[in-house]
Amino acid sequence: MDWITGMQKAIDYIEANLTENIDYEKVAAESFSSSYHFQRVFSILCGYTLGEYIRLRRLSLAGAELANGKEKVIDVALKYGYDSPDSFAKAFQKFHGITPSQARADGGMLKSFSRLSIKISLEGGSTMNYRIEKKKSMILTGFKKHFTGAPYGKEREKQEEQLFISTRGKQWFLRGASGDGDAHCVITNINDEGYDFYYCHKLDDYERENLYNHEVTGVDFVESLGFETIEIPETVYAVFETNNVKSTICDYFDLLNLRIKIITEWMPEMGFQLARGPELAVYHWSPKSERNVQVWIPIEKR
Repeated sequence: MDWITGMQKAIDYIEANLTENIDYEKVAAESFSSSYHFQRVFSILCGYTLGEYIRLRRLSLAGAELANGKEKVIDVALKYGYDSPDSFAKAFQKFHGITPSQARADGGMLKSFSRLSIKISLEGGSTMNYRIEKKKSMILTGFKKHFTGAPYGKEREKQEEQLFISTRGKQWFLRGASGDGDAHCVITNINDEGYDFYYCHKLDDYERENLYNHEVTGVDFVESLGFETIEIPETVYAVFETNNVKSTICDYFDLLNLRIKIITEWMPEMGFQLARGPELAVYHWSPKSERNVQVWIPIEKR
């Protein structure tokens, strides 16, 4: 129950300070956790970042105030943290679909973004296969795309699907270079603006060192593929396995629901919280009879 109480206290604090400069550290303190842990949990449970929630709540309230026709646009803009009428008008129109002046003058159609409220429901009663493992540091080779939004929201599904569809050649090249090894999808550098999503494989030292050696690869285009090296630091991970999958497509919502269960059920029960570090989804496609996806969540004791 502690995480439920803490999350609700944090939301209540945000709502009471929407017209003030909100310090994420103070928000997290209300939830009895670190800022890093709170922001990660918030985005997993809600599907949008903490910054997005605050922005959308402010724009929703600003629209209601302007619809009353009593407040000046500049006053409302400043009240909800915008430095200029122009920046406020741009954000307002993107959310509501009309300008602040239209909302104030003719009562145009506005959008409402309601406040969050944590409700208790019966959960659990399910089996989760996991192990806690201290993973040694490893070097992966792959390519990245900067995604916008929260790592666990609807925007990710669309962006990830587009990445996989449009980079088949790069995936095949890396898979061949790794000897048909596991694919690693890495989420890192998370903030309010988005995060980096890597598709990687683990190459042997020889393959990695000669990746751009034309005499070894026999081709001269590898440099143009935009591969990067990413080092995963030594980290304690909770490793969860999905059920066997029958194709090379794993349902995005299966992985999302698994993450939510880990955060809301497993972590409170076991006394862990999210630690700093990248999160990984590891795809095992060979042999076909043993296909599964592992989710690696960095953890530490509360």
